[in-house]
Amino acid sequence: MREGMIPAVLGTVVTASSAAFLGSRYKIAATGILGFGLAHIVLGTIDLFEHR
Repeated sequence: MREGMIPAVLGTVVTASSAAFLGSRYKIAATGILGFGLAHIVLGTIDLFEHR
């Protein structure tokens, strides 16, 4: 498995699951978790392009 694939996939799962909570009463927590998910996607993508 290519390096960076796991963080990118994990970030996608975290981002999608936190987006489901944006409409609930836990909006602030969901926004923070969404940021962590997006950071994982960005860092995983950087690793994918860096280790071609």
